[in-house]
Amino acid sequence: MKIARLLTISFVFLHMATNSSEAQKIKYPDTPKDKVIDTYFGEKVKEPYRWLENDTSKATADWVKAQNKVTYNYLEKIPFRQALKQRLTNLYNYERTGIPFKKNGFYYFYENNGLQNQDVLFRKASLNGETEIILDPNTLSEDGTVALSDVSISKNGKYLAYSIARSGSDWNEIFIMNLENHQLLDDHIMWSKSTEIAWQNDGFYYSAFDAPEPGKEYSVKNEYQKIFYHTVGQKQSDDRIVYEDKKHPLRECYASVSDDEKYLYITVTETTSGNGLLIKDLSNPRSDYSELAPGFNNDYIVIGEYNDKVYILTNWMAPCYRLMVANPEKPARENWIDVLPESENVLEKVYIIGGQIIGVYMKDATNHLFIFDLTGKVQNEIQLPTPGTITSISGNKNDNEVFFSFTSYTFPPTTFLYNTEKKTCKLYEMPNVDFNPNDYVTAQLFYKSYDGTKIPMTITYKKGLEKNGKNPVLLYGYGGFNISIKPSFKVSRIPFLENGGIYAVANIRGGGEYGEEWHKAGTKFQKQNVFNDFIAAAEYLINENYTSSQKLAIDGGSNGGLLIGACMTQRPDLFKVAVPEVGVLDMLRYHKFTIGWSWTSDYGNSEESKEMFEYLKGYSPLHNIQKGVHYPATLIMTGDHDDRVVPAHSFKFAATLQAANKTDIPTLIRIDSKAGHGAGKPIRKLIDAETDMWSFVMYNLGMNPKF
Repeated sequence: MKIARLLTISFVFLHMATNSSEAQKIKYPDTPKDKVIDTYFGEKVKEPYRWLENDTSKATADWVKAQNKVTYNYLEKIPFRQALKQRLTNLYNYERTGIPFKKNGFYYFYENNGLQNQDVLFRKASLNGETEIILDPNTLSEDGTVALSDVSISKNGKYLAYSIARSGSDWNEIFIMNLENHQLLDDHIMWSKSTEIAWQNDGFYYSAFDAPEPGKEYSVKNEYQKIFYHTVGQKQSDDRIVYEDKKHPLRECYASVSDDEKYLYITVTETTSGNGLLIKDLSNPRSDYSELAPGFNNDYIVIGEYNDKVYILTNWMAPCYRLMVANPEKPARENWIDVLPESENVLEKVYIIGGQIIGVYMKDATNHLFIFDLTGKVQNEIQLPTPGTITSISGNKNDNEVFFSFTSYTFPPTTFLYNTEKKTCKLYEMPNVDFNPNDYVTAQLFYKSYDGTKIPMTITYKKGLEKNGKNPVLLYGYGGFNISIKPSFKVSRIPFLENGGIYAVANIRGGGEYGEEWHKAGTKFQKQNVFNDFIAAAEYLINENYTSSQKLAIDGGSNGGLLIGACMTQRPDLFKVAVPEVGVLDMLRYHKFTIGWSWTSDYGNSEESKEMFEYLKGYSPLHNIQKGVHYPATLIMTGDHDDRVVPAHSFKFAATLQAANKTDIPTLIRIDSKAGHGAGKPIRKLIDAETDMWSFVMYNLGMNPKF
C-alpha cells in the first residue's frame, strides 16, 4: 500500500507536465461540508459529506439536481454525442429471442422486437406453433421502469407467479396470473428480495424482509430475512413463516422444492461466499429439517433429483468444484459420493436433462460443454463456435431437448438445440445485428502481475490494427465475489471498435476464473492483488505498444467500480479516463447500508480489528483522494434507486474528488433517475447511459469518431 502511494506522488508532477486537457471549463456545484468525525481504534476519520447519505432529504435532492445540470451541460457539448446515440439506437434495434424453457407442454420464451424497453414473455405449444403473449412488462409502466425479475410456473401449469422490480430497486413485488384465462389474481406480496418462487401444491415459498421504515426503503440495513409459504388466494398477512433465524439477523435464507414436491431445501448464507443446506421431507407433516451440509465455509448448490438421489455442485474440498450425490435418507455430508470429481478446470454449472448430466466447464475464462451419463462417464463434448460463454441452459430431466445460449465478444447471443438421444446439435435462433463480426479479431493474452502470477486478458479490435502505441483502449475488470468475467456481447461496444478502439478485459484475481483459490487470492488482506493485477494489465498494454497512458480508459461497475476508484487513486498517472459505475467507494461504511454486510467475506469490516481498518482505509477510494493530484477525466455513474450499492458511495466520492480537483480535467457524476444497480433498466435508459459513457470516454481520449 505504501509503495502505491509513493508511486502516486512520484508520477504526479510528470503527469501534470505532459498532459494538457482539451476539456471544457467546469464550475462545480458548491457542496457544503459538515464536521462529522468517526473514530476507529483511536484514529479519527473526517466525514465532511456524511449528509449525502440521506437519500431522501431535500438537500441531497438539490445537490443531485445541480450535479446533473453540470454533467449534462458538459455532455451536450460533445460534438458527436447525438450521432453516437443514433448509431446505438440502430444497433439495439434488432429482434432477439431468449432461450426457450419447457413447462407443462408449453415452450416459454422472452422476445424483444428491437427497441421495446422490456422483453415480453411468450409461449407456444410446439417449436413451430403459434405464439401467444403471456406477460408484457411494457404495459406495467409508461416509462418502462417496471421490470420482470423472475417468473415461476406452478407444477400443474395452472398459475404463473412473477416478481417485478420498480425503478431498478432490488425490492420485488410478487403477483399471480391464472394461465388458463390470463387473469391477474388479487394476490400481492411486498418486500421480497433475492428470492426464488418455489411452488408446492397451490402455493409457493418465498423470502422476504419486514417492511422498512418509510423513507428509508433504499438505504436501511436489511435484517431478519424469513421464508414464507403463500397459498394462492390469501393475503400476505396470512402467509405462514416456515423458516427464520431470530438469533442471527444478518443471515439470508432461500427455499427451493424438488420436482416431485417431496423435498424442501433451505439455503442459508451469511455472506456472498459459502452456505448451509437443509432438507425437509414434505411428504411427512411431522418431519423436521435435516442438515445436508453445514455452513458457511463452502458452496453447496442443489442441481436436482434423479432416481431418489440428490445431486449437489460443491467446492467442499474441491476449489474447482465437483458434482456429488446424496441420499435423502442418509443426508449427512460424510455419506455423499463423487459423480464428477474435481478437475483442473472449474466445473461451473451442471444440469440433469434427458437422463444425462450436462456439465459446463471453464478453462482460461471460456466455457466448454460436456455430456456425461449419470455415473459421471463422459459421452461427448459439444463443439462451440468459438471461444466464448454458455450463458444459459434449459431442459427437463426426462426430456431429450437441451437448449443452450452461447455468446462471445463478437458473437451475439445465439440459441442452439442439442438432442441427448440422437447426440445432434443444431442452430435454433441467431439474431441479426447491424455489424460484420468478420471485421474484428478477439485474442487472449497472458501477462504477469507484480508477484509473478500469470493473468489472462482478452482483447478485441478491428482487423488491420497497428501496434503503434496510439490506439485508444478501454480496459474493463471486476475482480471479486467469485464472479468470472467471460466473453460477452454488447452492441454498445461496437461504435468504439468501429473507430479503432481496443476493448480489453483482464481476468484478475478475486473472480472465479480458476476456482475458489483464485477468488480468495483477491479478498480481505489480499485485495491489493486485484488492483495490482489490473494496473499490471494497463502497463502490459502500454509496454507492448498497443496504447499509451494518454489513450487508456478504464471502466468497471459495482465491485468493479471499487476497482476503478482504487486504481485511479493509486496510479492516476496511468490512465487518461476513469468510469467507476455504481461503485463501492467508501470501504469504511459500506456494511452499514442495505445488504452491504453480506460482502464482508470479500472485504472484511472496518470495525472488526485495527489491522483490517487500516488495510481498508489504505485502499478505500474515498479516503485516498489527495489535493493537487492530477486525476484522470472521471465520469462517476450511479442511480438514485440503487439499494444494493447505495448512491451515497458515488455522491461522497464525487464531492471529495471535485473539492480536490484544481485542474480543468472533468470530474463529473451522472445520477440516473428511477434507476438502480443495473438490472431491469429499460432500453431507452440503456441507450442514454451508454451514449453518455462512450461519448465521455471517446471525447477525452481525443477520438474523432465517425458514425
